[in-house]
Amino acid sequence: MSSSVQRKRIRKSPEARRAEIVATAARIALAEGLECVTLRRVAEELAVRPGLISHYFPSAEDLVAEAFSVAALGELDTLLPAERPDGTPAQYLARYFALSSGGAYDDISRLWINARHLSRYRPVLRDVVTRMELASDDRLEELVHDGVARGEFRTDDARSAAIQILVVLDGLGAHANSDRTDRPPAVTRLALSTAERALSLPDGTLDAPGATGSLPLAYSPAEAAEAAVPRLAATTAASASAAEPTEPVAATESTAARTTEA
Repeated sequence: MSSSVQRKRIRKSPEARRAEIVATAARIALAEGLECVTLRRVAEELAVRPGLISHYFPSAEDLVAEAFSVAALGELDTLLPAERPDGTPAQYLARYFALSSGGAYDDISRLWINARHLSRYRPVLRDVVTRMELASDDRLEELVHDGVARGEFRTDDARSAAIQILVVLDGLGAHANSDRTDRPPAVTRLALSTAERALSLPDGTLDAPGATGSLPLAYSPAEAAEAAVPRLAATTAASASAAEPTEPVAATESTAARTTEA
């Protein structure tokens, strides 16, 4: 006589399920573009019903925006980490440029091109793009300030220097879909030379042998996005908590509204 054993289905916590959805959406966005991030597509990837995805993201626009947000945050935290205990500012800047090239960086560059185009028509995404652009400005400015304080860089305007560097990188990244094999060396090195000029560094400093020290040079946009999911969730939760009304009656109404939306 044959018998069958029914497997016990493991029920994930709401936090784990939401994180899984966002990480999957970011992976799709990086590989195929934000237009392919739909409730149905994410459900297919996770082998669940679309209704489960819509429970967490009633609007596909919110899922698209969050997918881009974690991908961009993963890029920022990997390429320009806020905490830099393992090297000097110059080494971290050299590492930033070393990682800002190649196939992995092309993937995130394509996503930025995609997001900026779609943000013209999608206000939720536009707000995220603007926020992440400012976060990149802030993070690079912090690195420049640190380098100036340690005597490694010289500039009277760290913000301007940071934006100059990022504008050149964005311009070069706009060609991520193009054949760049015939690009002159001076153009290939344009972001580096811009940074060296803006920060009063000798030519060739940022790509000289050993410029990155012992800092790791591996970068996977999909893995970086997945790692950023918990941090974005924590930041969102903290912002929501800070925005809670202080009056008891208003707080009760706000809680009821969120429960209805879920």
